[in-house]
Amino acid sequence: MTVKNKIDHIVIGANDLEQGVAFIKEKLNVILPKASKHADMSTHNCVASTGNDSFIEILSVDPEAPTPPRTRWFDMDNPTVAEKFKQSPCAYHWVVGTTDLDVVIANSPIPLGEVVKFTRGDSSWRLTIPTDGSLQENGLIPTFIEWSPGAHPSSGMADLGLELQEVMLTHPKPAWLIDILLKLNVAHLATVIAGEDKAITFNIAVNNQAPVQIS
Repeated sequence: MTVKNKIDHIVIGANDLEQGVAFIKEKLNVILPKASKHADMSTHNCVASTGNDSFIEILSVDPEAPTPPRTRWFDMDNPTVAEKFKQSPCAYHWVVGTTDLDVVIANSPIPLGEVVKFTRGDSSWRLTIPTDGSLQENGLIPTFIEWSPGAHPSSGMADLGLELQEVMLTHPKPAWLIDILLKLNVAHLATVIAGEDKAITFNIAVNNQAPVQIS
């Protein structure tokens, strides 16, 4: 069976959910509803569908949760990242859904971390997470997720008229990054451009209007 990879969701990092919601309201004129808590990671989120079985997620540390038993995902225990979020929410990371996570890991040219399984209700998912919780290349190399069989979770999320049109990755060595993404079979999912600083940008359209850049 051919392994299929597609964008699963995009992540907006924030110091707290209220700050993140206000940021997206200013950018897209929509309000993302609160969604769920991640007990294993002591984070929580707000989400909405972005079409094509994908969604946007505002993610922050849950101040009401205890210290998690392991390092949080997406480098959220990094003091530099925490300080960045205090200044402003931002486009932060992207997650690719795959039909065979084990094949992706076996064929990866770089270590993707351990596979951690999560469960909520009747659904479950497996996710790549480095032991130290870090993100490679400032989040430009995606995290991979494999959902349990059934409808994609975005089908039950709020439809605010959002459509993810492009993930753009800026890197000082674009050819190197493209080579890694090609070997991971995800180069077709993002646009890579040259730039001095590593950065990620999401182009999102609202109600079929011209897309808005979120970085």
